[in-house]
Amino acid sequence: MTPTDPTSIEPFPAGLAATPRDADGRYRYRLYVDGRFVDPAGGRWMDTEDPVAGSVWARVPRATSADADAAVEAARRALVAGAWRTLNASQRGALLRRLGDLIAANAEWLARVEMKDNGKLYAELVMQMRYMANYYYYYGGLADKVEGTVIPSDKPGVFNYTKLEPAGVVVCIMPWNSPLPLTSLKLAPALAAGCTVVLKPSEFTSASLLEFVKLVEAAGFPAGVVNVVTGPGAEIGEALVSHPRVDRIAFTGGPDAGRAIAEQAARHMKRVTMELGGKSPNIVFDDADPDDALKGVVAGIFAASGQSCVAGSRLLVQNTIREAFVRRLVEFVSAARFGHPADAATQIAPISTRPQMDKIERYVGIAKAEGARLVCGGARASVPGWPDGLFYRPTIFDGVHNAMRIAQEEVFGPVLAVIGFDTEDEAVEIANDTRYGLAAGVWTTSIRRALTMADRIRAGTVWINNYRMTSTTSPFGGFGMSGVGREGGIAGIREYLEVKSVWVSTATEFPNPFVRR
Repeated sequence: MTPTDPTSIEPFPAGLAATPRDADGRYRYRLYVDGRFVDPAGGRWMDTEDPVAGSVWARVPRATSADADAAVEAARRALVAGAWRTLNASQRGALLRRLGDLIAANAEWLARVEMKDNGKLYAELVMQMRYMANYYYYYGGLADKVEGTVIPSDKPGVFNYTKLEPAGVVVCIMPWNSPLPLTSLKLAPALAAGCTVVLKPSEFTSASLLEFVKLVEAAGFPAGVVNVVTGPGAEIGEALVSHPRVDRIAFTGGPDAGRAIAEQAARHMKRVTMELGGKSPNIVFDDADPDDALKGVVAGIFAASGQSCVAGSRLLVQNTIREAFVRRLVEFVSAARFGHPADAATQIAPISTRPQMDKIERYVGIAKAEGARLVCGGARASVPGWPDGLFYRPTIFDGVHNAMRIAQEEVFGPVLAVIGFDTEDEAVEIANDTRYGLAAGVWTTSIRRALTMADRIRAGTVWINNYRMTSTTSPFGGFGMSGVGREGGIAGIREYLEVKSVWVSTATEFPNPFVRR
């Protein structure tokens, strides 16, 4: 392998310690707690697979409740008594911008690690990692612009003002589909607000975050400000969420796990931000530009092999063009190229984990049993050179009714349910007939229809004649079972702040103490 080979996570960037290997050549990672890499208290590790090769490439720590406690206590010390507490907002912002610079300088390396861990296309990951630096630039610039207010009080003899203060110790729990970008959506605003953080990645994709934290350390963040613990959600995740010294939870994942976390957090009255996925409608009207709409539908569901929270997994097509549109769609995706995600010619990358592959196959079976008509895919793909890779063919079901499970439940894979409609009202009714409300796409050349649909669809994000576009400057989140709160933009930092009201008496004497003023 050459040093520039994106299939290798080496060489490590200058100034960063190389991750050690076991005798069998597999990398062995350690937890990051209180500014140090440490072994898990229980002395156990978990295998992590390369989904392209279908084999183990690294081992990550299986943390215990003792590790969770150590990480939380380190974050608490940094919050109340460490060097972090003495930094002003401008100094915090400078650290964030320095981290942004390190991310930008090492984007290709971060992309290689993330690709090795979850199999996403290298071409997309490089762009994501380069853009990821913007989260730290944006919130680094916002850190010293968080301002309170002076209240024009209706009470005489008093000066009343508000302050915005850090929410405290934050636990951030990330999924396996986009570990580093989704970490940054949480970590950057939390640090800008002055919080300290314990990061818990998915047990399937922990390596990239354990490499990334080396850049956090190199940027100069004090010990304990950022900590990383790894392990199964049912074990270490539960220990972190229920910890009495944790103040705030930020979670991205599925609704079942989100519900369990919310219930645990409620017992301690902890605030939560949650993004819980969706069953997003991608709506194509008969006046849409057919080529743009076709590409938008493909981008919505088959990019990242459908492993995206905003996947446009329900295709609503006006019946006047439905048959022709589906035929073109099948022809387009049937010609998509499989291969190693490091190959620039590859369009379809593998499924990230074995359990997710099993889930996709299970839902394909459910769709067939419910009477949906399979018109494309529906099986694993055999890719030359990678016989054990977790590849699955782009799959399209036509003749779907919105009450079917394939139209109501999130598959999180390259599986598209096609639903026909006749009128605008019918499209809105079908689009909103779901427990989710994360995103939606609308394809039309009518300005009136575009704006009307944006108003009528219940979703946190509505894309008009585009799909899957996000920005650090724009809020992101969902309605209903798609979550609570927002990430990104100014709204993102508010999730990590508490409002304190301060009352200063300017009266010359204290009034009657037995009567409330």
